[in-house]
Amino acid sequence: MLTFKTKLLSSLLLGIAFTTSAQNSTPVYLNVNKPIEERVENALSLMTTEEKVALCHAQSKFSSKGVARLGIPDVWSSDGSHGVSDEKLWDEWSSAQWANDSCTAFPALTALAATFNPEMASLFGKSIGEEARHREKTMLLGPGVNIYRSPLNGRNFEYMGEDPYLASRMVVPYIQGVQSCGVAACLKHFALNNQEISRGEINVNLSDRALHEIYLPAFKAAVQEGKAWSIMGAYNKFRGEHCCHNDLLLNRILKQDWNFDGVVVSDWGGVHNTDEAVNNGLDIEMGTYTNGLTTQGHFPFSSYYLANPFLKGIKDGKYDMAKLDDKARRILRLIFRTTMSANRPFGRFVSPEHSAAARKIAQEAIVLLKNDKNMLPIPVGKYKKIAVIGENASRSLVVGGGSTALKVAYEVTPLQGIMSKYGKEHVVYSMGYASGPSLYGAEAPSKLNADSLQKAAIEVAKSADLVIYVGGLNKNYYQDCESGDRKSLSLPFGEDKLITSIEQVNKNVVVVFSSGNAITMPWLDKTPAVVLSWYLGSEAGNALVDVLSGDVNPSGKLPFSFPKKLTDIGAHAFDKMCYPGDSVNVYYKEDILVGYRWLDTKKIEPLFPFGFGLSYTTFAYSKPAADKTEVATDGILKVSFVLTNSGKVDGAESAQLYISKQKSAVTRAAKELKAFKKVFLKAGESQTVTMAVPVSSFAYYNEAKYGWEVEPGNYTLLLGSSSRDVKGKVEVTVK
Repeated sequence: MLTFKTKLLSSLLLGIAFTTSAQNSTPVYLNVNKPIEERVENALSLMTTEEKVALCHAQSKFSSKGVARLGIPDVWSSDGSHGVSDEKLWDEWSSAQWANDSCTAFPALTALAATFNPEMASLFGKSIGEEARHREKTMLLGPGVNIYRSPLNGRNFEYMGEDPYLASRMVVPYIQGVQSCGVAACLKHFALNNQEISRGEINVNLSDRALHEIYLPAFKAAVQEGKAWSIMGAYNKFRGEHCCHNDLLLNRILKQDWNFDGVVVSDWGGVHNTDEAVNNGLDIEMGTYTNGLTTQGHFPFSSYYLANPFLKGIKDGKYDMAKLDDKARRILRLIFRTTMSANRPFGRFVSPEHSAAARKIAQEAIVLLKNDKNMLPIPVGKYKKIAVIGENASRSLVVGGGSTALKVAYEVTPLQGIMSKYGKEHVVYSMGYASGPSLYGAEAPSKLNADSLQKAAIEVAKSADLVIYVGGLNKNYYQDCESGDRKSLSLPFGEDKLITSIEQVNKNVVVVFSSGNAITMPWLDKTPAVVLSWYLGSEAGNALVDVLSGDVNPSGKLPFSFPKKLTDIGAHAFDKMCYPGDSVNVYYKEDILVGYRWLDTKKIEPLFPFGFGLSYTTFAYSKPAADKTEVATDGILKVSFVLTNSGKVDGAESAQLYISKQKSAVTRAAKELKAFKKVFLKAGESQTVTMAVPVSSFAYYNEAKYGWEVEPGNYTLLLGSSSRDVKGKVEVTVK
């Protein structure tokens, strides 16, 4: 790949004439002291129609052309919202087998959301941005903010949970962090990509209220507050048009209503028609004639819908040159913001700072779900023999999953972390179950004998002083994996039976499970301690033992609800047309009542509620007070309370503020999250906490007026440690 300087020198040696400014012999588009828009227009004026069209489609699996004649570099993208993917062959999904592209794996985005801490999102974005910058990437294909609608969705682990406000607050600093490194964050998948079943053709049907109140807010915040420089369309259809060229989503909402000035990139294989691609808001077409990761291209890039067919349509007068200029202008703007920016900092790769960041984020993400009789923490030396049981204790959890699969410089497994912390001489490991290899798009059961594995594990458990079970889902097909949804809410691979059998021979059991989704827990009543460890990346084992040992007090909170059974969730409370549809259409019959909104409104008891997470200490909330009892629709309410760490261990609590309006002209959820704040307190320390809430956030989307409306009347503000654990209430009136 030619460097920018090499291309520029080649252009100059060929005697190419450049337009120059009056004050400087440097072409305006190369003059980094000039405003970007001036540089864009100058470059555009020098380009041929063929060069403009060439910007708009792929030239390899992960790149599209710049303008070599003018020294304008290509656009290079990389998969991975929680790690920078390895280099691929030119037009293959296969690894190029480079020796210097092994990255740091950061926690998956469900884990990031569980921190309830925007500072961790900023740290995450800056760290992964530095890795992408070091690898000379123009664009990082992430983060994902599709809403967790069903606990069966295979890609939920890539997203930020079920609540649009939480996802909005976490995605903005992530994007700002990435882009501070001179790399474009590519927000995805816009929009309504909430299932993997029939993802390439399913047509999503839902109300305008659900669209604007639930499924678009995180995208909107990323664009308007985070100033995302690129966004990726989704595979599915919305109201009859594929989302990668959807007039309502891309032209009217994204580019017109939200004033998005960046680039719309297709998902790989998400383009289906030249007319719609030209007219309905797409800017760069990638991966055509591929279905995600399952097929290769093997046909000319010039045959793409936005390649020769687009060029021919321009020359024949079928397509307006203004359409082409708009696409080219956006792509040039992306390049000048990234690769050709004078302020682009240097990156760094697999650094100690990135390891520390990955570990810190992972520590704050881990959720303590149960801790009877203070089973946790586990001090060093308390138990002479610790049995570690479960495949996930030793299995790599950075491979598999589809496009998020990573080639990492290192990965500390839970077993390695436990042995390092408690001493190899005190730890014995038994696999317990086997899931088989990770294959994309196919199940491959293990060849190991399940009964023998389970029998051996039970024998190990019998003689141990403590059992740490490390299981859960993994990134195999039909688990947390792209291109296929889970088949049930239960743990796979016979794990429920295994856990139950272990508990029959040993009462000191800690269950640790990795997952990007909710699971059922038929063994919960007899299990003293349960820890949700997500997919934590390179520092997984270290972060886990930090929490298990008590070196770190757990502070993660659930970014989605755990139902007791699948039909307790709105998406599964109706018929199959609500999920997964008939492969042609799917109807979001639960409407705005997604996740805890459904459970709380319908008064269905969850297994664990949204926002839930225990600590090794306790927190006391004083009665909350608002700074005013009456407020205008354009006002701001400030709710204050005193939070006290009433226990004996330093720790952090994520306080949450919900609103409720019982008497409304429209259907409202029982409560909606509108603010949260993570507060770190030493044992015995108190702090006055204030959360500011714009009254405009009380609005619902008025379908008759095609806009937002704040209803006057009485509202209740609910302060809690989860959606179900309300600590205090404040009544206010909106005039």
